[in-house]
Amino acid sequence: MTVIAALKEQLSATAGWQTHLEGELEQEYMQRLAAFLDGEMAAGKAVYPQTADWLQALQSTPLDAVKVVILGQDPYHQPGQAHGLSFSVQPGVKVPPSLKNMYKELATDLQVSEPDHGFLQRWAEQGVLLLNTVLTVEYNKAGSHQKKGWEPFTDRIIETVNSQCSGVVFVLWGSHAQKKAAMIDDSKHLILESVHPSPLSAFRGFFGSRPFSQINEYLEASGRTPVNWQLESLEAKPDQGALF
Repeated sequence: MTVIAALKEQLSATAGWQTHLEGELEQEYMQRLAAFLDGEMAAGKAVYPQTADWLQALQSTPLDAVKVVILGQDPYHQPGQAHGLSFSVQPGVKVPPSLKNMYKELATDLQVSEPDHGFLQRWAEQGVLLLNTVLTVEYNKAGSHQKKGWEPFTDRIIETVNSQCSGVVFVLWGSHAQKKAAMIDDSKHLILESVHPSPLSAFRGFFGSRPFSQINEYLEASGRTPVNWQLESLEAKPDQGALF
């Protein structure tokens, strides 16, 4: 199956997104991106996440359910990690450093226990759109698919949330994500910005920023159900032990 065919199939399985995004698949930038990805995979290069998960963020969070957008950059680039949700890893995979710092802040902010896994599907199902600005990556090459065409597509996703939804909290961690603030109408949405939770920067303002309680306070003030950030324990899959 070609890249464009796979994306069309995945978009057809989303709730609310297809109407606003299907036209993007005909754009010149998307044709260039598709040619690049088709060529990479034809050459035998490992691309993560698996093709069926490229639009997992949209499939997990219907457009009319979006309450929060947490913006990441590109997927994890080691086997078994990425599955289409920003910051999230598959069950049984060791929690990556940035997500571990998110959990530390969550525990301090809301006095909940730190999860013992990094699978954030439960957040997505509550209306937290976990979106990377680049949706694929080559094995062991962080940032390898940046500026290949994904950014205009994910910009369109952000624009769709901005125009079609109200009272959404946009969480922009780090300079890369903060560049998207110009696309967001802060008269109808809340923008939360801080440094990235990466170990390289978390101590410069991420810790103590209390994003999770701020999100819930805003949602409750808007008459919406707050997010239950507590993640229950999962049993690791036998073939996906703590590999990393």
